[in-house]
Order: sequence, then structure tokens, then C-alpha cells
Amino acid sequence: MDQVVIREITPEDNGQIAKLIREVLLEMGVPKVGTAYADKALDDMYGTYNLPKATYYAVVENGKIIGCAGVAQLDNYKGNVCELQKMYLLSEARGKGVGTKLISVCLERAREFGFEKCYLETMPYMKAAQKLYQNNGFEYIDAPMGDTGHYSCPVWMLKTL
Repeated sequence: MDQVVIREITPEDNGQIAKLIREVLLEMGVPKVGTAYADKALDDMYGTYNLPKATYYAVVENGKIIGCAGVAQLDNYKGNVCELQKMYLLSEARGKGVGTKLISVCLERAREFGFEKCYLETMPYMKAAQKLYQNNGFEYIDAPMGDTGHYSCPVWMLKTL
């Protein structure tokens, strides 16, 4: 993992990113409806995050994208809260510190944008991801914030930045 680079995505990354996200979601058994799998944004992540106070990163190793994540204003929420969005790592990148580095980069950018808190949603059986989030200061909350459209994701977490 010494050759891993975390960088902002480019338009040319869209195809690899969409493929990676769908591959990980299928591997995890995530429903195709009510989750990121069905998001229209998946095929144009560069365009989706090409906004003020939003960014999306690719994790690249030897020219191959092995992970991704981003931050943006929490949808349908009035408040200075961002969401850690669409964080996925291929199996070959897990358990090697890549996720921690990626979260750190995302949260640092969220602070630069001036957000006060960071929210995320995940699935109950994604225990390794939840442990990663907890190790990075996220805490469970009892109800969703905003309305992301991901009604099939019943685990909500929040971190004060």
C-alpha cells in the first residue's frame, strides 16, 4: 500500500468509480433499491461533486482505482452538516489503513469547507465499516438526518468536526 495516492477525481475516473461502487455493493449484498446502487449520480461522480463545498476522492494504486469517498452538504438538511458519501474500498484495499487515510482526507476537507458536523449512513451488517467509522470519531445516532433517499440504510452516525 506504499504506492497508494488519494486524489480528487477527474471526469475520466467516472467509469472506474461507478464500476467499483456497484461491485462493492453487490459483494456486500446491499439492496439495489434505496441505496447508493440506484443513485443517478453514480455514473457522473465528477459532475455530481463539481460544486462548492463538495469533493470526491479516488484512491489509486499502480494506476487502478481501489477506493473512493467524498463529502458534500447533507441533502435536505438545514444546518452546517456534511455527509461522508459513497465510501467504498475494494477487498484488496481493506484492513491496510487505506480507509483511515481516506476518512482523514475527507474530514480535513470538510473542516476546510467550514462544516461543523459530518453525518453518514450505512448498513447494519457492515460491521468492519462501522468499526472504522467509530475509530475515527463517529458515534451512532437514533434517527436519520436530512433525506438522502437511502431509506434502506438504517444505521446513522455523526461526528463533530
